[in-house]
Amino acid sequence: QLGLQRFHGVCILGFNSAEWFIADIAAILAGGLAVGIYTTNSPEACHYVAENCSANLLVVENQKQLQKILEIEHKLPHLKAIIQYGEELAEKRPNLYSWSEFMDLGKDASRDAQLQEIIASQKANQCCTLIYTSGTTGQPKGVMLSHDNLTWTAAAAGSFIMLTDARQRQELVVSYLPLSHIAAQMSDIWTAMTFGAQVCFAQPDALKGSLVNTLREVRPTAFLGVPRVWEKMEEKMKSVGAKSSALRRKVAAWAKGVGLQTNLKRMNGYSEVPVNFQLARHLVYRKVRKALGLDRCSRCYTGAAPITRETLEFFLSLNIPVLELYGMSESSGPHTISLPHSFRLGSCGKELPGCQTLILNPDGDGVGEICFSGRHIFMGYLNMEEKTREAIDEDGWLHSGDLGRHDKDGFLYITGRIKELLITAGGENIPPVPIEEAVKEAVPIISNAMLVGDRAKFLAMLLTLKCTVDVETGEPGDDLSPEAVDYCQKLGSKATKVSEIISSKDKAVYGAIQKGILAVNERAVSNAQKVQKWILLEKDFSLFGGELGPTMKLRRPVVAQKYKEQIAQFYTDVDKP
Repeated sequence: QLGLQRFHGVCILGFNSAEWFIADIAAILAGGLAVGIYTTNSPEACHYVAENCSANLLVVENQKQLQKILEIEHKLPHLKAIIQYGEELAEKRPNLYSWSEFMDLGKDASRDAQLQEIIASQKANQCCTLIYTSGTTGQPKGVMLSHDNLTWTAAAAGSFIMLTDARQRQELVVSYLPLSHIAAQMSDIWTAMTFGAQVCFAQPDALKGSLVNTLREVRPTAFLGVPRVWEKMEEKMKSVGAKSSALRRKVAAWAKGVGLQTNLKRMNGYSEVPVNFQLARHLVYRKVRKALGLDRCSRCYTGAAPITRETLEFFLSLNIPVLELYGMSESSGPHTISLPHSFRLGSCGKELPGCQTLILNPDGDGVGEICFSGRHIFMGYLNMEEKTREAIDEDGWLHSGDLGRHDKDGFLYITGRIKELLITAGGENIPPVPIEEAVKEAVPIISNAMLVGDRAKFLAMLLTLKCTVDVETGEPGDDLSPEAVDYCQKLGSKATKVSEIISSKDKAVYGAIQKGILAVNERAVSNAQKVQKWILLEKDFSLFGGELGPTMKLRRPVVAQKYKEQIAQFYTDVDKP
């Protein structure tokens, strides 16, 4: 009714809700492309996605998200209408509809034949959904997923983890992870639909602390959390535990010892359950599960970012095996999944039936690039043929950019990343280069900047100052470069050496750096992309020091190793970022 054209985008910008699902599926049936946009995106980031998919319609949750769209509306030539679902409209505008007005448009039966025609004309190998994924540099790429990608993967993954069909017993899930991300979309929409699961929506502040209340209320039968969710639960439980009586702490410690031993034995194929484990289950494990709302949950999953062994062991000791899965937007979500009766700590499990893994050019330890094939592999990136060819080779293998190996039992382990993307504990992909460049631009005295924060709660940055370099050896010195001295004088600092600035924590210089970083944070695409802490290093990076490669490219692993104490300090310091 609003003029959606075939293969044009319908962008959805809001927290998980029934309307989100309805808009997504309706966009597909009406012949468009369903496109989620992260609620944390800036107006510019929203514009990029909406323009890239030639969006005809934008569905927004509330005034706050609408505001972003109104700022960029004039730059979206294909846009025909905006629909707001979560709040009443604050003001009338042309082509802006409330959800109820939008629903009323559908009561006009004159378009029904046209709709049926569009549905009948759709083919399984046509694109129906776009998932925008962060590039290492530059703009996100629109991952094109076909009807078959979604339906096949949902059925394959669901049966692999043995979800029950609703005709026998209905599964219950909580929807709270961003639906613009493949993980939530695959679990909350497509798999839930395939098996007839009941979906309950969490509160928008779920990740700020209300999730556990929702879990207690819903008591889901399956649950997917990013590592940060599991870490937060672990932190909360540890702080509650520390306040309990000495006897309680003793009982808990005993139960955790028993739990870890028994579950590790189980993992390795021992099936007998010792008496003390049954006692611990009665005294401790059942109560813990009830307190977390996981008493009916037979499948607790983690994905989207690496999780620490410490967190996995913590939950395993309480008889809650947290199972890892692995995949990417380009594989419609999952590629390998761990199962309750088939998992290894630190492994992401085994391939879905019908999917293959190739370890490309393995080294002596069997580690190489992980490549995937199967019916879950995406069609390509929208309007980016060259990028698509980089991702999928001529034999049809999808190159993940991750390094990994198989063990003798066929379990897949991820050992590192070829690409430079940082993945935060919350599962957000952060391309470091644009942020580093922005900081160097904002603070001209900075020579090198390296962003850190892979698997961590927030981003931090290592910074070096511009200094003189020994012409013979290429070793960076302690004297500031003439331009740096100049810069300091303009700030009112008399410093001429790097060591002077650091030892005295030169107020003028530190203030200017902080100001520059705050300015960069202002423009950040989302909160996860803001730099929360930083440190000045005493020596600039160089070929001489090994931090730079022959083409002067930053060797991140070398720097991370060399300054590991400083990096660790960012995350152990008590003071809040």
